[in-house]
Amino acid sequence: MAPEPVEPSTPGTVRPGGRTARVRAAVLRAAEDALVEHGFGGLDLGDIAQRAEVGRTTVYRRWGSTTALVADLLTDMAEQSLPRTHSGTLAEDLRANARLVQRTLADPRQGALFRAVIAAADGDPGTAEALRLFYRRRVEEWAPCVTEAVERGELPPDTDPSEVIRAVSAPLYYRMLTTAEPLDEPAADRAATAAEAAARAGAYRRQDA
Repeated sequence: MAPEPVEPSTPGTVRPGGRTARVRAAVLRAAEDALVEHGFGGLDLGDIAQRAEVGRTTVYRRWGSTTALVADLLTDMAEQSLPRTHSGTLAEDLRANARLVQRTLADPRQGALFRAVIAAADGDPGTAEALRLFYRRRVEEWAPCVTEAVERGELPPDTDPSEVIRAVSAPLYYRMLTTAEPLDEPAADRAATAAEAAARAGAYRRQDA
């Protein structure tokens, strides 16, 4: 499912081409670097403008705040994420989803970036809302593989697709945030297998069904 359009009046969410697009790409890359190095608390629009080699006025006029910049960064990350696979079986689709999440979180740069944004969301409502929108888009991208499994008769007809997809990634985020255990493919495969088994057993049936 395509990401939902963002209101054009939101700072930093215009989708122009040409030089403006290059400026946006440079600023978002600089924001990533700053988040990885210093976390949300260390973000400064002036520093980001210097890193991106663009005018401070441009950055302040277009984004206006670090929260708006992080929101635009998450929007861009959602749009750049790989689309879901179409394997034809629930097991393979969920495994592909789990391995995509695992590769992202295990990546030194991407993992650090997500940890910084998640930490920021705990105390910043704007960042929290941007993070919720990011994950909603990713769940919407992968939920159809569960819907298709229901149509094939692999799962109970009242299975909640979003709950199944969230169940795949939850153990991987838990491992990243709370343990020092390896975030590897076996961990991803276990998460996918557990979510599939629970879904087949009816654990994610809609409560209002």
